[in-house]
Amino acid sequence: MDVGVRLQTIRKLKGLSQRELAKRAGVTNSTISMIEKNSVSPSISSLKKVLSGIPMSLVEFFSQDFEQDSDTQVVYRAGELIDISDGNVSMKLIGKAHPSRAIAFLDETYPPGADTGEEMLTHEGEEAGMLVQGQLELTVNNQVYVLQSGDSYYFESSKPHRFRNPFGEPARLISATTPANF
Repeated sequence: MDVGVRLQTIRKLKGLSQRELAKRAGVTNSTISMIEKNSVSPSISSLKKVLSGIPMSLVEFFSQDFEQDSDTQVVYRAGELIDISDGNVSMKLIGKAHPSRAIAFLDETYPPGADTGEEMLTHEGEEAGMLVQGQLELTVNNQVYVLQSGDSYYFESSKPHRFRNPFGEPARLISATTPANF
C-alpha cells in the first residue's frame, strides 16, 4: 500500500489542503508534503498524529473500504490481513475498518530485539492479548512482566505501557484494543 498516495487521496476527499491538515494535526506543511511524496516513511505514531487532523483512525486509514458494506465480510484469509507494521514489529489487522467497529484485533510478531519504543505508550481504551509463541516483556506502569507462551494480559491503555522482545526467539501475540483507533 502506498501510504503517501493514500494520505493525499483521503486528504483531498475530505476537502483539506496540506496546510489545513498540517495545522489541524500540529505538524509542519513539509511533513505532510514529504509523506505524500513518499520522501519519508512515517512511523505509526507520526501517521496517527497526522490522521488526527482529518480525523481518522489508523484502522480506517489502512482499510480497503471506507464504507461499511451491507454484505460485511465475515472470514478473513491469512493473505487478507491488513499490514500496519511499525519498524521491526509486524502488525496485521484482522478485519477491515467499519464505521461501527468497536475493537481492533491484531496478529503481532516481535522478532528478537523488537521494541515498541523507549517512550511508553498511552491512549484511551483497553488492551488484552495472549502470547501464542515465544516470550515477550510487557511493562505497564513501570511494572515489568515476562509473558510466556499461553500467558495473557488485560489493562487500561491510559496506563503507560511498552512491549519488547529481549529474548532470542520471535514472539507472536494476538491482541485486541478498544476503541478501534489503533
